[in-house]
Amino acid sequence: MEDYNKIIESLGIKFLKAKNIKLLQPIHVRNYYDVENTLVLLHQGSLSFGPDQTKVNEGDILFIPGGKLLGITYGGVGASTITNEEFVSNKEKYFAANREISRIGTLTDSFSQVSFEAKVFDSVNFFASLDIPPFVINGVPELTRTIQELVAEQLQEAPGKERITQLKTDEIVVEIVRYILRNRMFVEKLATNSTYFKDPRLIDIFNHIKINLGGDLSNKILANVANVSEDYVGQYFKMLTGINPQDYIEYQRMEQAVKLLRTSKKSIREIGHEVGYKDTAYFCRRFKMMFGIPAGKMRRRETLMNI
Repeated sequence: MEDYNKIIESLGIKFLKAKNIKLLQPIHVRNYYDVENTLVLLHQGSLSFGPDQTKVNEGDILFIPGGKLLGITYGGVGASTITNEEFVSNKEKYFAANREISRIGTLTDSFSQVSFEAKVFDSVNFFASLDIPPFVINGVPELTRTIQELVAEQLQEAPGKERITQLKTDEIVVEIVRYILRNRMFVEKLATNSTYFKDPRLIDIFNHIKINLGGDLSNKILANVANVSEDYVGQYFKMLTGINPQDYIEYQRMEQAVKLLRTSKKSIREIGHEVGYKDTAYFCRRFKMMFGIPAGKMRRRETLMNI
């Protein structure tokens, strides 16, 4: 348990967004994907996910770790199947924000959604690094209440809003970790994929990658950081994390690119260069391959309704 306390203390947690949403028409997104960790609290209606379309009951919470590809269905009978690109490009056709707190739970097909980051030493996406699948959280009224309070906080302008938001986001992440441990979920994955927290050389590599995303991050450079041989560094990294270092680096670069697309007015060319891609066309190809949508549409997504 002490190890998990250390992990929780090491997490850099950042609130991204929270909204009440009503569904305008039922849809099945066959290849949903995002870098954000997302919680979906179903108030009324139908929600299902995964290859077997596992049903989420009303009052339960679907947790989608960042970086996980899945099929997800909002609404019941008659859901049209669309791609993630179609979903992102036309979100206003399917979702509408609900700003009336008093109507939460009274609208057919309505839910609350919270998105956040949780990074170990501000470098590694914690839930993505554990390689756990999306899952349903039930029977945790404290988490349900905190999600509702966080959404309500976002619907008002009051002194201390940012402080309250951060406290509630911290509480949400701790409750998710507690739920996983209490229900002994993904025990083998947790045991295998959390070992890297104890290796200072690997943490040095994570920190170096974070600081130098736009620079040379070849295995030769990483080997020097960890003080191991160039031939061994790839094996060493994969042994502790489950992925090879260059795949991890590309994910970090693309995650930062998404953040810049959503928060800055920099051109796609500038963003590509900033995250380490000298060839803009190659950056755009890799971006679409990872997220299923062009970089320009990812930006348009944020300018539509911020849902």
